[in-house]
Amino acid sequence: MTGKRAKDAKVEELRRRGCLNAHPERVSDPGFSDSEFLDSRDLVQVKYEMVRKVKLEGTPVARSAAAFGFSRPTYYDAEAALESGGLPALVPAKPGPRGAHKMRDEVVDFVAAIRAEDPTRRPAELAEAVLDRFGIRVHPRSVERALARRQEKKRNLP
Repeated sequence: MTGKRAKDAKVEELRRRGCLNAHPERVSDPGFSDSEFLDSRDLVQVKYEMVRKVKLEGTPVARSAAAFGFSRPTYYDAEAALESGGLPALVPAKPGPRGAHKMRDEVVDFVAAIRAEDPTRRPAELAEAVLDRFGIRVHPRSVERALARRQEKKRNLP
């Protein structure tokens, strides 16, 4: 793959992995304009180079952050990420909630009690019961997963 198709494929891959720099035009560091290897669209590469400039070349933090299109707090976040987790720590975390934030213990207890009384109740009916009781809209699949996690915990208890 060469030319425009290769660049488009790289942009799509960076986007898919959450590593596409939203503002590559803000990167003014000469290393990025003079190199075929360095790519201002690659967020991980840009942040790494920003920290490297400070650590190895002694560039002041404010100047390095500005040259790479970031703020000083972003620099310090990137520095801490590199120190604690290496290069993989610069890959942005997936956006959105982590875990079943709506299916709190009291909600799962409620759903499990209904299921215990009537094992034939479908997840869609249980989700509707959660909406009626708690005012929380949950997907039927979330109900299934929460009940499965509860069962798995019970099986793993000594």
